[in-house]
Amino acid sequence: MRHNRDEKRFNRPTGHLRCMMANMTNSLFLNGRINTTTAKAKELRRMAERMITLGKRGDMPARRRAMAFMRRKDVVVKLFNDIAPKCKDRNGGYTRILKIGNRPGDCASMSMIELVDEKRATEG
Repeated sequence: MRHNRDEKRFNRPTGHLRCMMANMTNSLFLNGRINTTTAKAKELRRMAERMITLGKRGDMPARRRAMAFMRRKDVVVKLFNDIAPKCKDRNGGYTRILKIGNRPGDCASMSMIELVDEKRATEG
């Protein structure tokens, strides 16, 4: 039974799911935005916002937890040095999901997830 479970599995084993989310988080932090299915974007939002919150803490245990999840030192350094300081005045809501239509092959709902930029957030 599936009582009180809040995570989506996407019909994958636990290890594959964790690696997929880590890779998508790395790509999001490197590029600023990625295109994926809507369900994966909603699950990725949870992981990315947790990592940015760790980046805002900025201490060594937070770096170790981020490194254990993402496993790429260059991305963790970028998170702690570039992305997290921009979000220090925000209390959550570091990402934005925009629907972009359906995928032609299987008609899956596609979305673009991007990091909220301070300049864009104040203009709009």
